[in-house]
Amino acid sequence: MSFEVWAPRARRVRLALDDHVLAMEATAGGWWAADTGPVPDGTRYGYLLDDDETPVPDPRSRRQPDGVHGLSATFDASAHPWGDGAWTGRQLAGATIYELHVGTFTPEGTLDAVASRLDHLKELGVGFVELMPVNAFNGVHNWGYDGVLWSAVHEPYGGPAAYQRLVDACHRAGIGVIQDVVHNHLGPSGNHLPRFGPYLKDGRNTWGDLVNLDGEGSAEVRRYIIDSALMWLRDLHVDGLRLDAVHALSDESDVHLLEELAVEVAALSAHQNRPLTLIAESDLNDTRMVIPREAGGHGLDAQWSDDFHHAVHVALTGETSGYYADFAPLGALAKVLDRGFFHDGTWSSFRQRNHGRPVDTDRMPAWRLVVCAQNHDQIGNRARGDRTAEHLDDERLLCAALLTLASPFTPMLFQGEEWAASTPFAFFTSHPEPELATATAEGRLAEFERMGWDPDQVLDPQDPATFERSRLDWSELSGGRHARVLEGYRRLATLRRELPELTDPGFGTTTLDEAEGRLTLDRGTVALHLNLGERDWEVPAVEVLFSTSERIAPGRGDRPVVVLPGNGLLVRTSPAA
Repeated sequence: MSFEVWAPRARRVRLALDDHVLAMEATAGGWWAADTGPVPDGTRYGYLLDDDETPVPDPRSRRQPDGVHGLSATFDASAHPWGDGAWTGRQLAGATIYELHVGTFTPEGTLDAVASRLDHLKELGVGFVELMPVNAFNGVHNWGYDGVLWSAVHEPYGGPAAYQRLVDACHRAGIGVIQDVVHNHLGPSGNHLPRFGPYLKDGRNTWGDLVNLDGEGSAEVRRYIIDSALMWLRDLHVDGLRLDAVHALSDESDVHLLEELAVEVAALSAHQNRPLTLIAESDLNDTRMVIPREAGGHGLDAQWSDDFHHAVHVALTGETSGYYADFAPLGALAKVLDRGFFHDGTWSSFRQRNHGRPVDTDRMPAWRLVVCAQNHDQIGNRARGDRTAEHLDDERLLCAALLTLASPFTPMLFQGEEWAASTPFAFFTSHPEPELATATAEGRLAEFERMGWDPDQVLDPQDPATFERSRLDWSELSGGRHARVLEGYRRLATLRRELPELTDPGFGTTTLDEAEGRLTLDRGTVALHLNLGERDWEVPAVEVLFSTSERIAPGRGDRPVVVLPGNGLLVRTSPAA
């Protein structure tokens, strides 16, 4: 077996292999190599840099059995007996995404335990499971965005072998897997990369030091990122990647990292003869992310539209603090439904500048925008991690579901949303270093002070109870409001499968009576009606497909007149007289 590592900053590199230390030979471009012959799978190893006597992990480690400061372990990805030979992949268009956190989705908090719940997701009509980051981080539980070894699966979740078992099980259940990956920064604990080479450059973004994407030595750093991305797709059979906060990627290269990644993923997709999807989380409100490379874009498949979440949240809850302020009129929701973004060159009071660019709704399919009424950020970045189920009645929760699942966009659900879970989803960490734990807690308080939140409401992310309270309670599904909301989600999922109008790629047409609090989204032969006003609203001559609650009056033939007393309604409109 050949061990290779890029370490241009080292004068000497030695391989620590079990109880042996072997000299490595310098090769071209700052690489070092050692040929050891065959080694058993799971063999511990690390690298000794210069005169150090304590080995550090392999930057390209696939497995960290003893944490991010411990030795790496060899992992043979080809050893798994894949059972997904009949899996030909899934297109994003028309699919529903389900976002989950491995550590809190089940009581066990493991990848194998996620696999045991796939029947529930099938009943919801889920097309893709999107896993929050699972790469190796320091500590036991964490959201995953503090990872430092981008190709290793967090060992307490089950490691890479359990990850393969989950992907295999998903594919046999007809569900694709999207992995959330972070390339815009490295976590604050366990990052040994700068000792090897110029992985970082001067400057910082919101979360840490900038990754070196365009400076001296950046070609190998970019290769490191792209090889990691291809590893998830090729060796672990993942179907897509959600690229975290791409607006924080600092890259002035002639070819942006995102475009280079899109090119290589497209080549792998062609070779494997299955769709491979790249989804950007972008705060830029700029569809250059998904515009084809031939037209000057980066060529990704889809991107998030946070504006959809903000507009839905404000319309249903009335909350207008912080970045929600601009979304106060119901017209904000109407604009998002019609045009994809609310801020498309308009003034953002939260940012104190104009923000975004218009969406070319005549040419871009609406499914390229991924939308949600809840996600990990919008819940977990609240002071208490409180869900909308704590503040809304069942009718308004189902209105949120109706807007998400019947909109023209690609809908994404967040774990537990579908049954109005009473458990919060808080921001939690388990940093072993006391100084890092203190800095994290103080940083949260400062962040919420800017948002105007009561500091007494901010949970301590290091408190183990903050994590434990965030675990889903699966016993809730069987009764009360949880069962009613779940039945509503399942019914909407069935309609998405049965009605081609709900997966049509075109944008709809929205009409609005803001004074009365009424909105209609026309999608051809199907229309979504939303009544948030105080007065009843008569919708004549329709076939009711889904309603949060309705009163039906005599109509024409088999098409009743429906009176909306403040709810949401999905109908098939009557043919022209």
